[in-house]
Amino acid sequence: MDKQALIEEAKKIRENAYVPYSKFPVGAALLTKSGKVYYGCNIENAAYPVSLCAERVAIFKAISDGEYEFDQLAVVADTERPVPPCGSCRQVMSEFFTKDLMIHTSNLRHDTKSVTMEELLPFSFSQDDLESSQK
Repeated sequence: MDKQALIEEAKKIRENAYVPYSKFPVGAALLTKSGKVYYGCNIENAAYPVSLCAERVAIFKAISDGEYEFDQLAVVADTERPVPPCGSCRQVMSEFFTKDLMIHTSNLRHDTKSVTMEELLPFSFSQDDLESSQK
């Protein structure tokens, strides 16, 4: 699947977002190395801390299905610029994505910015940091 097709998939799932408080729907489509696409949309709650972003929904769905090898991710929202993932999503992405995995951010006007995981979250805290502290 090419970048534009994955972005279109993210736009479609965005329509399923549950966002009664922020009114800010986000969609994500995660392509695995096996060719399967996992979808996520943000899901809010009146108690904001228990809400979940679209990117993490897609990643957690893939992980719960036993998928751990990913090819690319697309994220779409109705923003002025291509929508950047939040800090919590970036940290989760860094746990499961290789440094060279492409993340395509977009908006409804078809503005797109593609970056690698390394570019999105340089100098990230990782499993290597935990292991080095245990030596």
